[in-house]
Amino acid sequence: MTKSVKNIIFTFVIGCIIFVLANLISDGFEFDSVSDFIINFSFYQLYSFVLGYSNMYFFDYMERRQWKKNDTIKRIVFGIVGSTIITVIGLFLLRASTSIFYNGNTFEVFLANEKLKYYQFGLWVTLTIVAIFHVIYFYNKYQQNKIKEQKVIAGTASAKFDALKNQLDPHFLFNSLNVLTSLIEENPDNAQKFTTSLSKVYRYVLEQKNKELVTVDEELQFAKTYMSLLKMRFEDSIVFTMPEKALNPESKVVPLSLQLLLENAVKHNMVTSTKPLHIKIYENQSNLVVENNLQPKQIVKKSSGVGLSNIMQRYDLLTNKKININKEANRFAVAIPMLTKQISVMRTEQTSSGLDDSYMRALNHVDELKGFYYSLISYSLVIPFLIFINYKTSWNFQWFWFPMFGWGIGLVIQAFKVFVNDGTLGRNWEKRKMEEYMKKEENNWD
Repeated sequence: MTKSVKNIIFTFVIGCIIFVLANLISDGFEFDSVSDFIINFSFYQLYSFVLGYSNMYFFDYMERRQWKKNDTIKRIVFGIVGSTIITVIGLFLLRASTSIFYNGNTFEVFLANEKLKYYQFGLWVTLTIVAIFHVIYFYNKYQQNKIKEQKVIAGTASAKFDALKNQLDPHFLFNSLNVLTSLIEENPDNAQKFTTSLSKVYRYVLEQKNKELVTVDEELQFAKTYMSLLKMRFEDSIVFTMPEKALNPESKVVPLSLQLLLENAVKHNMVTSTKPLHIKIYENQSNLVVENNLQPKQIVKKSSGVGLSNIMQRYDLLTNKKININKEANRFAVAIPMLTKQISVMRTEQTSSGLDDSYMRALNHVDELKGFYYSLISYSLVIPFLIFINYKTSWNFQWFWFPMFGWGIGLVIQAFKVFVNDGTLGRNWEKRKMEEYMKKEENNWD
């Protein structure tokens, strides 16, 4: 359906609603004949078409203008003032044309009989519709801006996470080559074994570094393999204990976290046969702890800044749980959180699992259903009370129709959203609009 056809249908529906509302307020559908009804209905449609289209063109013009970020109030004021002027001019021209060409009056007679109250109803209806248009417009803008912000946040987080992971590849290779260089001088036989084992370990690095999370069992197995490499160099100078498996096989940590912590322990502490380094890995509640006895080196090589900082930054991008560092006089321990839920860095192409998505949709639908029933009960109690007040005070002017009609439209829209899956404002409407905006943004970025 083209935009022009939608606008015609929209103005026709608005004309019908205004026709019903105006006649309910005034004479209660008292027409002398069918032709009188048709003429009256046609005039309402003419007014609705002229005023509706003129305001829609003005609204399109306002939307095409380049507004600054802080021009929201200015945009609203211009929209309301502009619509008021257009409506007054439109009503004046329509009333003048009707008086001159239909009733046969002169322009002077028309001006002599014209009063301000003839414009009040038209202005009230137009400004109500304009207000609804602005609410929809700014809601859509809000959704689009929210999507843009989320895409920027997602892109930044994803790029940062990828950068952190890409540090691990050269970092691990560089440090392993340093160990190999030392072994070639100290123990050529172990250097040969180290080279063979290094190829197997490095394969794990290449496979796992692109993942956001790996199971604790995988990390423990890799830590065991990595420590076997270090023991080729330090032999009995390192005492290493760790569990074979995690208590919860579903628990996960960021990949290569144990390797980086073990590497830091060796780098910053003395490792000699007289002062062996004791490294222990164990579970403590929901954390995986890497602990070692503290015997700092007197001279420490300048750190590359990758190890612990890398782990902390990757966890910050994945979860609110923090890494706990405990440094005592003769003990140093780092506790990394074990994650049991599927957590991922925000990426525009990722979606939640089907089960979680279905649960959230059901939960939201229940909240919407409760909200509708509350609104329906409130409507059923308040409107009769307003009618009673109107009847007791000034029944000659039945103003209760205004809140009854306005609130009723909102209630109908709310019911449509709750009980209808498809269609405009249906339950799936917001999801479809979000996907539509995202596709537009992707095309713009491409």
